[in-house]
Amino acid sequence: MTKVLLSIHVLAAILVVGPITVAASLFPRYARQASPVTALLHRICRGYAVAGVAVPVFGLATAAELGVLTDAWLLTSLALTAVAAGVLALAILPRQRLLLDAGGDDRGAGGEDGSDRGGASRAAAARLAMLTGAFNILWAVVVVLMIVRPGSTTGA
Repeated sequence: MTKVLLSIHVLAAILVVGPITVAASLFPRYARQASPVTALLHRICRGYAVAGVAVPVFGLATAAELGVLTDAWLLTSLALTAVAAGVLALAILPRQRLLLDAGGDDRGAGGEDGSDRGGASRAAAARLAMLTGAFNILWAVVVVLMIVRPGSTTGA
C-alpha cells in the first residue's frame, strides 16, 4: 500500500504543483502586456490550487504508512508546504485577480492625459513575480527535503 500511496503523492505533486508553478510564473509577464492569456493562467492557478490539496493528503498517508510522521524533515516539509499554500491562496491568487480586474491599464507609456497609468500595473506585476519566485523556491526546498530526507535509510 505504501508504494501506491507514494506513487499517487509523487504524481499529484508533478501533475498539480508543476502547472501551478509554471502558470504563476508566466502570469506577471503576460499581465504587463495586458494579454488575454492572463485570464487562462489565473484559471489554471486557481483550479490546480484546489486539486493541490491531494499532494499533502497523500503525502501524510504515505508518511503514516512509513511511520515517519514525527520526523523533523517531514514536519519541516509540511510547514513549508503550508507556507507555500498560504502564499498562493493569500497573495498570488488575489494579486492575479487584481491585475485581471485592472484590465488593460498597462497598454502604453501613459494615458491620454500624459500620466503614467501603466506604472502601477507594472509595479504590481513585478511584486507578483517576486512572490511567485518565493513560492517556487518553497516548493524546490520541499522537493529537496523529500529526496534527501535526513536520517533516511535509503543511503542517498
